[in-house]
Amino acid sequence: MKREPDRLVLFTDAVVAIAITLLVLPLVEITSEPGSEPASELVAHHWPQIFSFLLSFAVIAHLWLTHHRLFENVKQYNSVLVTLNMAWLLTIVVLPFPTELAGRPGEDHFTQYFYIGTITVSSVLLTAITLLVHGNPELAVEARGLTRPVVLRAIIPTVVLLIALVLSPFISYWGLLLLLVSPVVQRIR
Repeated sequence: MKREPDRLVLFTDAVVAIAITLLVLPLVEITSEPGSEPASELVAHHWPQIFSFLLSFAVIAHLWLTHHRLFENVKQYNSVLVTLNMAWLLTIVVLPFPTELAGRPGEDHFTQYFYIGTITVSSVLLTAITLLVHGNPELAVEARGLTRPVVLRAIIPTVVLLIALVLSPFISYWGLLLLLVSPVVQRIR
């Protein structure tokens, strides 16, 4: 029996859309506080929360786009793929929580580990899904196998995130900027 991935992809898209929506709720809550300050002061006062929202929106959007591109190459799924996908969705659904914590004033190493760690686990799971799909001719549209470019595209973002996680006590969230280097490194063969 062939298991086409359409329902899995639709479910995944819906869960990601909900997670992205959840990111903005704390900002909406700020504007509804009694005696709310003028908009310019409100934005200036809550810029860490706004920044963490924008960063997490971009992170989830990037992770979803990576997932979307990956699943364009999936012709059917198995139980391992579903399990990995559900675990990946867990990381996406959890991300609004450390985002809210990261938007609070003050540096907190636990929050940095929680936030960057959640993104890293998400990337690890995308790597595992990529390797599973490309390593299984039954799952992939084109059975090209695990070529070097496929493996590099899968593991480089995860390695970069692990570096950012290790460096986070020293450089805070700035280590996430290392992800901008990832596409450049992926092109080197």
